[in-house]
Amino acid sequence: MTKKDSSIDPKSFLIVGAVITLLLVLVIIVGMFWTPYSPTAMKYGRFQSPSWNHIFGTDNFGRDIFSRIVKGAGNTLVIALSTVIIGAAGGILIGSLTGYFGGAVDVVLMRVNDALTAFPSFLLALLIVSLVGPGSKYSVVLALGLVFIPSFARVTRSEFASLRSRNFVTGARLTGAGHARIIFVYLLPNTGRVLLPALTIGFNNAVLAEASMSFLGIGVTPPDSSLGYMLSEAQSMVSIAPWYALSTGLSIVLLVFGVGLIGEGLQARAKEVD
Repeated sequence: MTKKDSSIDPKSFLIVGAVITLLLVLVIIVGMFWTPYSPTAMKYGRFQSPSWNHIFGTDNFGRDIFSRIVKGAGNTLVIALSTVIIGAAGGILIGSLTGYFGGAVDVVLMRVNDALTAFPSFLLALLIVSLVGPGSKYSVVLALGLVFIPSFARVTRSEFASLRSRNFVTGARLTGAGHARIIFVYLLPNTGRVLLPALTIGFNNAVLAEASMSFLGIGVTPPDSSLGYMLSEAQSMVSIAPWYALSTGLSIVLLVFGVGLIGEGLQARAKEVD
């Protein structure tokens, strides 16, 4: 009698994660154009508990919390996606060059990369924000984007180093393919199995980093809003309006959880292919 395999199908992670993420993104996209109430209107009664009229209740200014969360989540989503785009673009470029060419290029670029990695990433982000100017979502995006470059560079370099001696690369060289063609046509598409999970991890880290910075008051500030800033705002009202902190915190958890499941599914599928 053989023992049944109790492992979970990676497809299950992908499906559940995709459903959660798509639902949240759909709500956020709709919220960019329409919300049940104005997120800034202070006329719905202070500290109303959740009800059919206000499903997440109201805050200390009488604003509808659900409408504010939808708007704030939109800013958080944009910041996280922009951060990942900057970090991935810079990291993939550096990792591609170092992993493919090696030698002096690898030594110089990876020493810079190691220096950035050695410095605590959150403190580095705080330093960049303080230099650029706190309180703007653009400064947060720039700071986090630069901080995320080393992690993507390491992943890309490792994969390129393992692929550059493969037969399909040797064959491309024999046919006269140049370095740029080999990197972008032959090698880069084959790094998807490790880069896609890295992108999901990067997105979740960006969401949490932005929330942490805004929570501390050095990230997004009024008139802009984000889930991190709202969670900071709700902290002082936990005993009076616990629904504010719970609903905001749950929104962050669901967003990270959904994307995290997608990343788990992608990693599991990559291991199956190996």
